[in-house]
Amino acid sequence: MRTVTSVEAQNRFGELLDSAQREPLTITRRGRTVAFVLSPQDMQDLLEGRKLRDSAVAAYEAYRARVSGLAGEAAPELTDEDVNRLVHESR
Repeated sequence: MRTVTSVEAQNRFGELLDSAQREPLTITRRGRTVAFVLSPQDMQDLLEGRKLRDSAVAAYEAYRARVSGLAGEAAPELTDEDVNRLVHESR
């Protein structure tokens, strides 16, 4: 990922927009990251990943609610295999 300063980003904005179609860019100000510029496809991929993660979290929470509602029974622990299965089911 290429890094540019905010001043460079201002001076070469059009060129940086073109570059962002090939690779994400990091923009810094006073040595700190302040922004990222990325292609629409990269953004779509990030949003899709977030949806998948949210789906896995919702499935996990539903599972925990279901097993905690079992009267008089100890709630089984969620194993690594269970987590992997939930993640793969959400894809």
